[in-house]
Amino acid sequence: MVRKTSNAAVHSGSWQWSRTAATRRNLLDAAREVFCEHGFTDASISDVVARSGSSVGSLYHHFGGKTELFLAIWDDYQNEHERLVAAAVAKAKKSGENDPLALFNVGSRSYFDYTWTHRALERVFIEGDTPPGFEVLRRERGREWVRQNSVLLGASDDTLGKLTVAVITDIITLAGHEVALSSSKRQADDVVEAAAVLGGRLVQ
Repeated sequence: MVRKTSNAAVHSGSWQWSRTAATRRNLLDAAREVFCEHGFTDASISDVVARSGSSVGSLYHHFGGKTELFLAIWDDYQNEHERLVAAAVAKAKKSGENDPLALFNVGSRSYFDYTWTHRALERVFIEGDTPPGFEVLRRERGREWVRQNSVLLGASDDTLGKLTVAVITDIITLAGHEVALSSSKRQADDVVEAAAVLGGRLVQ
């Protein structure tokens, strides 16, 4: 016998999922504000809960605690970076661009644009007030980024090729930090241009 699900049950499930997703999103947005204002150590769960309009129980249900909430924000931030970079590169390819360095620079500029827009959050991640284990996750993400850049640049698989991509990736990473710390968009743009010049010299 096949049990049929009523339309009411389907709608109820969809509403419940939507409400759960909205609660999670509100908690992330509130936590981002609190971390940007106070850093990780001085951020309080009560401030996050108050700003989100949720409850302590909901926060622990969705994230488990302050550390997990911080890491969820980091993951969300990195995923959006990757999505925007991939979209920018895909758009350039569709327009006929096929030079690896040009495509790399397109992706890098997208990365820098997002970093500048969310520079307050980037500063939270780079200024050292982070939970235990965060640097390990950052390094793991960095290694994956090197792998992706190696594919994009069509780098050789020998030691020199691998090291070149690693250095270029480090340049972009450090330039991103400088963009976030820049006092003006003009200063940030100067950093972006300098990073493009350095990258170009390395792949010549």
